[in-house]
This record gives sequence, C-alpha cells and structure tokens, in this order.
Amino acid sequence: MLALPAEVTMANARQVQQDLLARCRQLQGAETVRVQAGALTRFDSSVLAVLLELERATGGRLELEQVPQRLESLAQLYGVDALLWPDSAVVAS
Repeated sequence: MLALPAEVTMANARQVQQDLLARCRQLQGAETVRVQAGALTRFDSSVLAVLLELERATGGRLELEQVPQRLESLAQLYGVDALLWPDSAVVAS
C-alpha cells in the first residue's frame, strides 16, 4: 500500500510523485494499487496531477482509500473525479 504525505502542494508535488512512482514499480504484479490518503491535510490542485499520473502508471488499478472530502470536491471541481475513481472506488474517510 502507498500513502500520500500530509502535504502535497506545488512545492513538493514532483518529489511526492517520483517517490510514489518508484514504489508503484515495486508493486507491478499487484492486482490493485491502494493509496492511503487519510494523512493528507494540506494540498492544492497539484495533488490531482500526482494522482492522475499514478492512475496512468498503474493502468487503472489505482484504489484510493480514506479520501478527504476536500480532495473529492477538488477532483469534482476539476472534472477528474471519474478518472480517479471511475467505479466509485473511493473509500471515504
């Protein structure tokens, strides 16, 4: 299981993305790649870019868990919620 840090902003999004992608490569054989988002408290729209890249890198096997309501709302605002959890694979916080 992967985990988002407490903060994902433009200042650290690139590093967070690189770290998570490196961990994803280690989970290549996994049927589902779970990402724990419960610790996420401070973020901006760059977190969406990180999650979209993870979705692409996992070939659609991404499952987000403990998603903060603010993150769900942000994804809906940007119109990417269906890309991040197409089958409502969001486990609410």
